[in-house]
Amino acid sequence: MGAEPARVLEFPDDYLYGSAAPAGVAGLAELPEIETAPGERVDTREKTGAATQHGPRVSLFAIFGSLFAGVLMVFVVLAQISYNEIARETVNLNTQYTDLAQKQRRLEITFESVIDMKEIERYARDVLGMSRPETDQVAMTYNASGDRVEVLPGGEDKSPLQDFGSFISSLLEYFKR
Repeated sequence: MGAEPARVLEFPDDYLYGSAAPAGVAGLAELPEIETAPGERVDTREKTGAATQHGPRVSLFAIFGSLFAGVLMVFVVLAQISYNEIARETVNLNTQYTDLAQKQRRLEITFESVIDMKEIERYARDVLGMSRPETDQVAMTYNASGDRVEVLPGGEDKSPLQDFGSFISSLLEYFKR
């Protein structure tokens, strides 16, 4: 029983329809030449009724990944809808704020126009019997902190009504400056 010498197979350089199998391999039948247009794909397999064709197999990871991406897209759409509602509400509230600020300014102007210092002075003079202090009744003193004080002399025997009158007159003098 002798060892057989190793055989060296030599194949021609042409391959069978672009496959990795050389055309000259024993046992492989040569397929007939089919004329096709450039770029057209030719299926040379025989179709039998018994064989069922299955579509490409898809991994579970790809299915779950696609589902997860779809769920994320739904959440993004819902978040965008919520954002748009909040933005619309913010615009409405800013409009309300601007309207209320304008109304406040108008009310302040109306309030300030109602206060008439001449009318207050007339009321103090005619109804309350108040008068402006004489120049010798007012003495001004200054302190180190810069506060201003008016001291009215001779007020020991004044009634509370006269104290109130001097208070009102000092307020009038303050607002006239």
